[in-house]
Amino acid sequence: MPRNEPTEVTDGWDGERSPRRRKAVRYGVPVAVAGVAAATIGLVPAFAGGSPDLPKISAQDLIAKVAKSDVQQLSGTVRVTTDLGLPSLPGAGGGAGGFGGAPDGGEKGGDDASAAPQQKLMELASGAHTLRVAVDGPDKQRVSIVDKAAEYSLVHHGKELWAYDSGSNTAVRSTAPDSRSGKEHRAPKGLPKDLKGATPQDLAKQALEAAGDTTSVTVDGTAKVAGRDAYQLLIKPKQTGSTVGSIRVAVDAETGTPLKFTLTPKSGGAAAVDVGFTNVDFAKPAASTFDFTPPKGAKVVDGDKERATAQRGHGKDAPSRKELAKDMGGMNVIGKGWTSIATIKGEGPGLPSGKDKDKGEGAGGDAAKFLDSIGEKANGSFGSGRFFSTRLVNALVTDNGTVYVGAVDKQSLINAANAAK
Repeated sequence: MPRNEPTEVTDGWDGERSPRRRKAVRYGVPVAVAGVAAATIGLVPAFAGGSPDLPKISAQDLIAKVAKSDVQQLSGTVRVTTDLGLPSLPGAGGGAGGFGGAPDGGEKGGDDASAAPQQKLMELASGAHTLRVAVDGPDKQRVSIVDKAAEYSLVHHGKELWAYDSGSNTAVRSTAPDSRSGKEHRAPKGLPKDLKGATPQDLAKQALEAAGDTTSVTVDGTAKVAGRDAYQLLIKPKQTGSTVGSIRVAVDAETGTPLKFTLTPKSGGAAAVDVGFTNVDFAKPAASTFDFTPPKGAKVVDGDKERATAQRGHGKDAPSRKELAKDMGGMNVIGKGWTSIATIKGEGPGLPSGKDKDKGEGAGGDAAKFLDSIGEKANGSFGSGRFFSTRLVNALVTDNGTVYVGAVDKQSLINAANAAK
C-alpha cells in the first residue's frame, strides 16, 4: 500500500467548522485531564518500531476521522514530558517530595491541600511524568499519578469524586459538580475545572480548533505509537512571529483516537510539550477499577463542606461584579491566530526599576536584582520595561505596569507595545 506523503489542507477547509469538527475529541480521557502526571521509570519510547504502511489519507479526511471517533472505553499509560524553560524561583520545591508536600510526606499547606486536585498543577508544570488512566463512559474515570515515593489518584464514579494522596494519606470526597446542581452530568464537567486539557485528545482538539488561514495542516507519514498503527498529523503556524515550531499529533488508524501530541518550539531542541500513550487498550476496564475505599487510617475530608466554608470566607471580601468588570476592563487581546497577544493595561509604577532608592539595600533593590536575573531590559518607543522568556510563552512588562504576553517572540511584543503607546 502507498505510503502517506504530506498533504496540504486548503484554506477552504478552515471555513467550514462542522459540529463534528467542533466535537473533535469530545470523548477525551476526562479524568486524565487531571493534569500532567508522574515518573519516567522503565518507559518504552512511544515511537519505537518502524513506520507502518497505511492507506493514503488526506488531512481533511484524517481530521474528520478524529471528529467522528467516539471512543468511550479505554485504559492505558500516558507519558508526559514538559520542558517550557521556566526559571527556578526561590523556595520552589521539586522532585518526589511534591506529591506529599515535604519529603517526609508532610504538607506545608496542610494535608487537605496535598489531596486537592488543584495542588497538582504547580507540581506538574515541568519534568517527566507518567499517569495511568481508565475510562468507561461519562460517569466512570480514574487517573493515578505515580511517583517513586507516592501516588495520587482521582476517581470519578457516578455522583462521587475521590482524590487521594498517599504521601499524606489524605482522601477528599466530593460530589460531582453537575450532581450538586441537578443537571445532567457530562464527562468534561465531571472534574475540577482547573485540571482539564492535558491528554493527547484534548491537546489535539485545541490545536485543531486553532487551525485556520494562519495554519498549515498536513499528513506527514505514519508511526507506531503504543504498539498501534497511527497517522501523523503535522500542524505548523504560517505566522513568523510565533514561538511554536510545529505540533505533531499521532492519530490511531483504526479508531481515530489521538495517541500522542508533541509541540516543538521554533527555537528547536527537545519538545516543549510531549504527551502520549505508551500503552493503550480500548476494551472495557474492569468495574472494580472505579471503586475506591480510603485506606485504613487515612484522613477523610468532606470536600463539599470545605468548598462551602471557603466560599463563605471569600465572600466577605469578594469584589462586586462591577469591580470585577472594571478590573478586567484593562485586559484585551490583539492580533489573531498564533501571534495573538494578551494585554493587561497597567496604571502607575510597574516592576521595581533598580533606579534611585531601588539601587540601595532593601526590598526594592533586592527585587530589582532578582528580576534582572530572570529577565532582560527592553526598550522601544513605548518606553522601557523588562522581557521575560520561556521556550514558548514570553512576556513584556513595561515600567508603567502594562503586560504583553503570548507565544510570540520578543520583537512581536515590543511592536505591540509601540503600537499601543
